[in-house]
Order: sequence, then structure tokens, then C-alpha cells
Amino acid sequence: MLTAALIVIQLIASIGLVIFVLLHSGRGGGLSDMFGGSVGSAAAGSTVVERNLDRITIVLVVVFAFTSIALGMRL
Repeated sequence: MLTAALIVIQLIASIGLVIFVLLHSGRGGGLSDMFGGSVGSAAAGSTVVERNLDRITIVLVVVFAFTSIALGMRL
């Protein structure tokens, strides 16, 4: 039962990671440019949207890492 829950959590985290990594701005822009953050990002560094994307991505990476370790120990 615990293994199935870990697999579901890892699946959700991996899908979330793919989505949030693709939303990050690269050289040509990203989610912040969709909301008009290109002017603000050039003047002030990173926008609030980019910082929140970073935080969510880090949380998803930590969840993915812990579930990977836990699943590896259970097998």
C-alpha cells in the first residue's frame, strides 16, 4: 500500500517537474514574458512569478528525490 502511494506521489512530482521546468524562462523568455514581465525582469532582475516558479520547482525536486530514495529502499 505504501509503495503504491509513493509511486503515485512520484508520478505527480515528475509530471509537475516537466511542466514547471518548461515554464521557466530561458534566453527567449518564458512564463514571465507571457504576463508582461519582460520589462520588469530587465530592470529589476527576477520577477515574483519567476521566484515562485523556482520555489515550486525546488519543492517538486525534493519530493521526487525523497520518493526515489524511498522506492529504491523498498525494492
